[in-house]
Amino acid sequence: MQLRTGQRLRSVACETTVVVVRTGDEDVDLRCGGYPMVPVGTDAPAAEPVADGAPPPVMGKRYAHGDLELLCTKAGVGGLTVDGVAVAPKQATALPSSG
Repeated sequence: MQLRTGQRLRSVACETTVVVVRTGDEDVDLRCGGYPMVPVGTDAPAAEPVADGAPPPVMGKRYAHGDLELLCTKAGVGGLTVDGVAVAPKQATALPSSG
């Protein structure tokens, strides 16, 4: 799937929704709970989440994989994966000390 910045996606396996914050030029296979994510507003049959080893996303956290960055706007029980690899939460950048 070719993602674009600002696109809102939802899981068909749980309540998870994300917003694409940054993306690269390549197509990616973005999944949640083992099933491809779909644009918000798209009708898709519901499915049961599959255990894929990825931890469930947390609302308000950013998740990064290569050039792709996602913001979780609603948490669910399914884990986020890109091309079969679990997407990790983005680590906060350390600020320089003011000393």
